[in-house]
Amino acid sequence: MDSDIVMVDDKGKRLDGRKADELRPMKIEAGVLPNADGSAYLEIGKNKVLAAVYGPRECHPRHLQNPTRAIVQCKYNMQSYSVGDRKRPGPDRRSQEISKIISEALEAVIQVELFPRASIDVYIEILQANAGTRCAGLTAASVALADAGIPMRDLIPSVAVGKANGHLLLDLNKEEDNYGEADLPLAIIPKTNEVVLLQMDGHMTREEFDTAMKMGVTACHEIYEMQKDALRRRYSVAAEEEQEVEE
Repeated sequence: MDSDIVMVDDKGKRLDGRKADELRPMKIEAGVLPNADGSAYLEIGKNKVLAAVYGPRECHPRHLQNPTRAIVQCKYNMQSYSVGDRKRPGPDRRSQEISKIISEALEAVIQVELFPRASIDVYIEILQANAGTRCAGLTAASVALADAGIPMRDLIPSVAVGKANGHLLLDLNKEEDNYGEADLPLAIIPKTNEVVLLQMDGHMTREEFDTAMKMGVTACHEIYEMQKDALRRRYSVAAEEEQEVEE
């Protein structure tokens, strides 16, 4: 994974001008799809992600029903036009793996025991990809679930920390992800700092791993504030519209 490309210059600046511990610019909007029970749109750097939630509703096929709790069915999909080299349409092994780990992360915060035999269906569409799409998808899905009014212990923010040219870097872009030495996506429950997603590709020392985790957790709390702000904006607008209708 090593490369001769200089990812960090002598002044500590990265290819896109960011500092090592700086997130890409992020924008989150809640309630963007009127026909979904809940939805969110997220941009981080050049990533563009749409998440929609339907349910709780009757689980189909019925043999998947759990008599004591709801199941969370997630479908993560990268559009064929989302990357420079056109991707073959439809699910692949990577999409299925990411769908599974996002489902498991969301199940950690959704109060699934309130909805026996039900299904909560989460759809994540990657419209444009530039590294970190699983983290962006999970962050957007969490906001969409809250927008749907589904009872949750907390929101889930997610980000990746990586290593390139021997430097630990927050929120890798495409070049850093492709040519770096390691990639560590993680997601937490901010109220408790409980880790609900953690994967690693590449190699870090124990000290680098500990530092990367601290960088990631700090950034997740920053993203968490943006998630809450998106929901506040969504429902302050909804309240104003409701008041206008009443008047």
